[in-house]
Amino acid sequence: MNATDGVHVVVGASGGTGRALVRELLGRGHRVRAVNRSGRLDAPPGVEVAAGDARDAEQMREICRGAGVVYNTVNVPFAQWRESFPAAVDAVLAGARAAAATMVFADDTWMYGRVTGPMTEHLPYRPVSDKGVLRAWLAERVIAAHTSGQVRTVIGRAPELYGPAVESVLGHNVFGPALTHGPALWVGDLDQPLGPMFIDDFAHGLAELGQHEAALGRAWHLPTPEPTTARVFLDMLSAQAHRRIRTLRLGEGSARALGLVWPVAREGAEMLYQFRQPHSVDATDYTTAFGPGQVTPYEHGIARTLRWYSTTPRRPLLRMGR
Repeated sequence: MNATDGVHVVVGASGGTGRALVRELLGRGHRVRAVNRSGRLDAPPGVEVAAGDARDAEQMREICRGAGVVYNTVNVPFAQWRESFPAAVDAVLAGARAAAATMVFADDTWMYGRVTGPMTEHLPYRPVSDKGVLRAWLAERVIAAHTSGQVRTVIGRAPELYGPAVESVLGHNVFGPALTHGPALWVGDLDQPLGPMFIDDFAHGLAELGQHEAALGRAWHLPTPEPTTARVFLDMLSAQAHRRIRTLRLGEGSARALGLVWPVAREGAEMLYQFRQPHSVDATDYTTAFGPGQVTPYEHGIARTLRWYSTTPRRPLLRMGR
């Protein structure tokens, strides 16, 4: 079955990436099946919503029936990563294999470890955290499924994400204060290069990868604007909010101390090294092969994200995920 045939199945459709991808695929005229555990989702008209546990291979085989492309955008709470992520990767691969579909895996950059400049796909995996080790192993498992001829797979990678429904360092702990007049929380160096990606751009890139046979069998960094810094990003947010937003910078010690009473901070503390070093990607391979992609200027992405937060109930702080 060609990628342009069949239904496009988004597993993990409740998260920020999944929601944006459902919108992107529907806008391209595809038939879309949005999958989450409950089977309840405020999806756009025309989207089929289905219930399924991404860790259950038998359910995934049934869910993916008739699929042309399957997108794994599953995210789970930090505390469940070791138990749930491998099972979800294997089960979604099983679903795609049963349907003879392409599987697109939404990934991050945690496997690269410590860097001194923009990250490329050709960097060796040198993770410096347990979660980075797990992300490296999952990526290798996804590519191995392609190499062995079991499933056609491709990986799309983003640095830190932001946007509607995204749970990340650039989430409510940054955008919430623009509305509540509290301090924005930042977890690293305010002046290191930072190249965050707007969530709709990530969805666009993942959808593109699912369409190109030439993309299969490897990981791709998806295009972002030129790197900025957290300080400049927060200045742009202040301009959009029409008031100066005060910033409270959390160092490693502060974050770890907060983790004594806050499980999210405790589980995420090992990843904070990323924000004390350059944190951006080089997408030259992608732009050479497939064109410039979709790149939302920071000012536009910030404005759209701020509008979303102004109409959405308060969310937990300091989440680091998708």
